[in-house]
Amino acid sequence: MTPAEWYHSRIAFWTGRRDRRQRVADTLSRLRLITFLGGVALLWWSLASLRGNAETGGVVAALAAFAGFAILVVRHARVLEEIAQAGAALDVARDGLARLARDWKALPDVPRPADLDWDAHPYARDLDLYGHASMTKWLGAAATRDGARQLSDWLLGPASIPVVAERQGAIEELAGKREWRESFAVQGRLSTAAPEDFPRFLSWAEDDTNALSAIWQPIVIALTLMTWVLLATWVVGAVRRLPPLAPGTVSLWFADALTNGWWWLPVVVNVTLSFVLASRVYAVFDRATLGQRGLDRYASMLTAVHDEGWTAPRLAALHGRLRAGGSAPDLVRRLGRLGGWSELRTGAALLHLPVQALTLWDFHVLFAFERWRGACGRHVRGWLEALGECDALAVLSIIRADEPSWAVPVIDATLPAVTAAAIAHPLMPGDRRVANDVAVGPAGTLLAITGSNMSGKSTLLRSIGLNLVLAQAGAPVCAGSFRTPPVRVYTSIHIEDSLELGLSYFMAALARLKQIVDAAEKARDPGRVLFYLLDEVLQGTNSIERGLAVRAIVQHLLDAGAIGVMTTHDLALAHEEPLKTSAQLAHFTEQVHADGRMTFDYCLRPGLATSTNALRLMQLIGIPAR
Repeated sequence: MTPAEWYHSRIAFWTGRRDRRQRVADTLSRLRLITFLGGVALLWWSLASLRGNAETGGVVAALAAFAGFAILVVRHARVLEEIAQAGAALDVARDGLARLARDWKALPDVPRPADLDWDAHPYARDLDLYGHASMTKWLGAAATRDGARQLSDWLLGPASIPVVAERQGAIEELAGKREWRESFAVQGRLSTAAPEDFPRFLSWAEDDTNALSAIWQPIVIALTLMTWVLLATWVVGAVRRLPPLAPGTVSLWFADALTNGWWWLPVVVNVTLSFVLASRVYAVFDRATLGQRGLDRYASMLTAVHDEGWTAPRLAALHGRLRAGGSAPDLVRRLGRLGGWSELRTGAALLHLPVQALTLWDFHVLFAFERWRGACGRHVRGWLEALGECDALAVLSIIRADEPSWAVPVIDATLPAVTAAAIAHPLMPGDRRVANDVAVGPAGTLLAITGSNMSGKSTLLRSIGLNLVLAQAGAPVCAGSFRTPPVRVYTSIHIEDSLELGLSYFMAALARLKQIVDAAEKARDPGRVLFYLLDEVLQGTNSIERGLAVRAIVQHLLDAGAIGVMTTHDLALAHEEPLKTSAQLAHFTEQVHADGRMTFDYCLRPGLATSTNALRLMQLIGIPAR
């Protein structure tokens, strides 16, 4: 089954499931209304009736109707949950089809990390890692906050060779688990936990202080026991004085025991204590819960990772991290249940006040939270990071599943050059991208590409750069084969002026070039070769000064042992040092047909370009050349 056939089959499956469950939900909704209104009608009729037998039977029937209503409410909620899961799964499948077609309008946007310095990063802007038609939009959003952060880190910086090898093994295993990845992504889409909640939650989980429990727990337990004992004494006295009336038709409020009001004293103390400490208790609740559904979704995703039988070493290691301190899914579910208990004040506000007054409910939930934190809090960050890493690997494994012909790259520190067969731009549709063979290196050389406008020079630079980023993140690459030493990628492709910083285009280009030259000369990572991609260096200045500047920059990079690719329209540079002896020349060209049409095949050819097309392009759009 091809990837497209798989996604179409999932759309058909989930559409049918959603529609069937929707019909059940509609039926349950009508039954809920019938049982509720029927119960109300029976209860009203029974209370209004003067016939004893009919009254008793009507009350029983009303209670039965209300019990049926409660059962239907629970059942309806489960069916609605199944409908929501089907809808999320449909979105996952539709996004898969859009990803295959590179339908950028149909794919959801992925926000750029807030802490990413867009202009200063060596390649993020030039290689379109974020934005409309970008790498992260094509990959899709991660299911978890930590997954999104780790995936971003992997794309923005290279991993070591051993880590890349481990990720490749994990991606290979995950690629074959289509339904597992689908279920994992669905749970992530349904999660209601907001990203900003996690720092607050982790600060609570890792906080060792529990002064509130240490001071107040003995007092709360004593007050609770005192309230129960005194209330039980009052109830016994009230029951003894009750007349023999029918069950369910009277209340303790009719008892003569109210004349003894001393039992109210602990209740008053409980209410006072609750109001005094409410802000501190509820602040803990807010930090600890993240929302009931959000915790449930994370427990489901943790279960998916925890319960799967992994064979890849990286995935097996992540499974082990989820067992630190106990079973992470079970412990998170326990925390979720505590979160549900803490919601009594909002979910059943009318019930909360008497329960709190009689039992100091919130305090007991608080103590349970703090016992959980004492046992598990120090492990939470590790759980979330392990879950996030598996999430990021699952996102990258989509490439392997959807693009099975792409190559698994080889990264070897002994390789002198980057060599790729049939390399192409990964963000272009398969029926439009054109593959080329390239070799960049060894040190002391560069690949210089010339060619006419619109012939494919910049696209090739981005193809090489994006595939290097994918390779060093551990992902497959859009190529027939791909071999590279560990590299640090720097680019100067898409330069813009900046009104905010007061930089002209020329100064912005110079700043980026200085960043690249400085990085090459400093050799911050001796185990990596600096790999540069330069597109039309300093095209905004006159040809004489540009030629001098380009030759100086290239000489600096050659002396530093960097390797890379440079494009230029200036054919004369190829005949001057240092390019004359150090550059490997290649070019793109256009094809002019008998009817005057101009087309491009985007095929890289050896040697220097032999034609230009600026004047011809002007004529094609109606501007006469004089």
